[in-house]
Amino acid sequence: MHMTMLGKGIRILLVGVISVFFLQCSCKGYNAPDSYLLDCGSSTNTTFGDRVFLADNSEASKFLSTPQDVLASSSSNSNGSSPFYKTARIFTGTTKYTFPITQKGRHWIRLYFSPFVYNSYNMSSAKFTVSTESFVLLNSFTTTSSVTKEYSVNVTSDSLTVTFSPSSNSFAFLNAIEVVSVPDELIQDDAALLPSGNYQGLLAQALETVHRVNMGGPAISSLNDSLWRSWVNDWNFLINKGLAKNVTNIGAVNYVPGGASQNIAPNIVYGTLTEMNSADNPSSNFNVSWLFDVDLGFRYLVRFHFCDIVSNSLNQLYFNVYIGTSIIVDSLDLSTRTFNTLAAPYYLDLVTDLADNTTLRVSIGPNTENGAYPNAILNGLEIMKMNNTMRSLSGDSSSVLSGSNSNSHVGVIVGSSIGVFLAMVFIVALFICCQKRRRRLARQGLTKTWIPISINGGTSLTMGSKFSNGTTATIASSLGYRIPFVAVQEATNNFNESWVIGIGGFGKVYRGELGDGTKVAVKRGNPKSQQGLAEFQTEIEMLSQFRHRHLVSLIGYCDERNEMILIYEYMENGTLKSHLYGSGLPSLSWKQRLEICIGAARGLHYLHTGYAKAVIHRDVKSANILLNENLMAKVADFGLSKAGPELDQTHVSTAVKGSFGYLDPEYFRRQQLTEKSDIYSFGVVLLEVLCARPVIDPTLPREMVNLAEWAMKWQKKGQLEKIIDQDLAGKIRPESLRKFAETAEKCLEDFGVNRPSMGDVLWNLEYALQLQEAVLLGDSEDSSMNMIGDLSPQVNNFSNLDASVSAADIHAKEGPANDDASRVSMSRVFSQLVNSEGR
Repeated sequence: MHMTMLGKGIRILLVGVISVFFLQCSCKGYNAPDSYLLDCGSSTNTTFGDRVFLADNSEASKFLSTPQDVLASSSSNSNGSSPFYKTARIFTGTTKYTFPITQKGRHWIRLYFSPFVYNSYNMSSAKFTVSTESFVLLNSFTTTSSVTKEYSVNVTSDSLTVTFSPSSNSFAFLNAIEVVSVPDELIQDDAALLPSGNYQGLLAQALETVHRVNMGGPAISSLNDSLWRSWVNDWNFLINKGLAKNVTNIGAVNYVPGGASQNIAPNIVYGTLTEMNSADNPSSNFNVSWLFDVDLGFRYLVRFHFCDIVSNSLNQLYFNVYIGTSIIVDSLDLSTRTFNTLAAPYYLDLVTDLADNTTLRVSIGPNTENGAYPNAILNGLEIMKMNNTMRSLSGDSSSVLSGSNSNSHVGVIVGSSIGVFLAMVFIVALFICCQKRRRRLARQGLTKTWIPISINGGTSLTMGSKFSNGTTATIASSLGYRIPFVAVQEATNNFNESWVIGIGGFGKVYRGELGDGTKVAVKRGNPKSQQGLAEFQTEIEMLSQFRHRHLVSLIGYCDERNEMILIYEYMENGTLKSHLYGSGLPSLSWKQRLEICIGAARGLHYLHTGYAKAVIHRDVKSANILLNENLMAKVADFGLSKAGPELDQTHVSTAVKGSFGYLDPEYFRRQQLTEKSDIYSFGVVLLEVLCARPVIDPTLPREMVNLAEWAMKWQKKGQLEKIIDQDLAGKIRPESLRKFAETAEKCLEDFGVNRPSMGDVLWNLEYALQLQEAVLLGDSEDSSMNMIGDLSPQVNNFSNLDASVSAADIHAKEGPANDDASRVSMSRVFSQLVNSEGR
């Protein structure tokens, strides 16, 4: 017995030592462009870990626009363990700190308070407001204990001002302040919305950290987090402690490209967790729950951190995630969300509805539908309050922003009240209309569970009388319209499993046939898929706006019976990927492969240039390039597509999405999306076409696993021909291969600014085809090696030559003639470019 207790003690000691080791190793530090650290009231600089807080009575006083003379200090040891809590600056009047901002974006604002008595000032009785130019952070704030307040705000100007305003007959105080840049990847613009749908606009929100919890692991101080955050242990939040147990396996954490990085949360968070204490009972069926205090009337951004460090293999753990009584994720399988990598960190963001209770319950529970052992895990949790409609993070919604006078404040209150009243009237009217519509649809057997999707900025259109008595759909009637579920059933022979032609992240794809004999492909969303409503809506919105002979056409969609179904034109020859490897189909000739690449490039070029704002595909890969009966290529799958940056912006900040192996490394590093991310992915496709092998193949030797890295090593040696598809050996003219390889290499440049545009890529692929088909008279070795940047100006305006007509144009001018414009995309231009007299 003594030996057992001794062994247990040794194990606990080892876990503690390992935790401390990984805490130290995980803190690599983030190089913040802006970092202002002030120890208020101090006469000397204060070192805290590897950071130095400046004394604000010397050099740091330059940030004070209205400096005050009261600098307080305390010799007491009872006012907190932080080194900042021994001194304070007291403000008897409104005072502002103004910090220059070198890189716009989200910034931390951390405020340290620890009251003590200094002369006649008892800081426990201080009452004051803290605000920025745009948000109220604290209103009528008072504290009797040491507290750190952490906020993050998006700074869009060249400076950030933090204002302290004492209440009447009172004063304000501050022990220390931080203003530090936040990495772009940390907070994205969109998140899931409770109870359903998507929330967009997070970048414009001010956030206050209310709870940051490390489940199953130790508390983490700011010294051991790369972004200087503090994490607490979850023990005090557990509702029933006996139902939970802790697991530690920090060494198993495996960060992967496209997943959560170490800035999202440190190793110690992902390497420890709380799981169900099933006690080896395969019939266990209960939830593990935590309860957190929140303020009424605010939305909250809740971030769940997961990392499966308990499973021995993929697809072993399935569980449900809840907020309150709502299921947030049903049958979560982390394997499908981490590129099929075990123990890879993953996080999930969700925005709650306005809090109508002072507590928020978070739960995890088992899902055994797949025959899995009952278990559920949670590694970490963050709860961040979002500003209300008054742009306040204070419980008092009548807070005044800095610089506002009483009259403007009254105006804001009156205006907001009127706005709220009108909004309520609108909501009631909308509810009545929806109820009437629901009853009408119910009589027709078409009841739905979510609002119809808007097409082209207008209202969703129903097929009306055409489908009121029958189920026959035709191309002419269904283009851009909702198609009833019964018509889709008929077209797919009631979703006959033998008609399945593909399975993807969204769900199964069936071949089908409409009433007029037109063949279609029907993509039916899987309700348990990691892709969902957002991708469904994006696909419809994108394809209803664009018509191009090298983009797969959307015929219709169905959103009845809680289904998400997309109907496309049928592509007889399937995916480009299936013709390259793995399916046993006949090998494509080099000319066919070039023509397919050219077609795909035309489609992508139109996306990038043929609309008011560039559209970035975000998932360019050989599986998303489809081939019709003539092997003409069409780009498909627009569920991850995103509108490009505005004219005055260089990029779009967004969560990293895409397919492993094709993912732009710069996009992954910086979470900054541009059309050059598509260029990188297309470069990988070019190598896939040339080498006819998967882009990632873990069965191969280590140096060959990643196609892009492996092929570029051979390209730099000038020996790429040694690794090309054996079916092409001796069949490619050296000049054509050289131009093609140069193009792929340019596409795969590390930095997007060095990559060509899709128009440039298209020109070079056309050139490679011409070099393959004929030896150009008078062409020298040098001319066949023209670099991508050396193009005639007329090639850079393909948008005026390529086929691009709106859906309205299609309705107005039906028939194949609409595609004619695209046939001039290169022929006339290229004849001038390759002819020495035409240059």
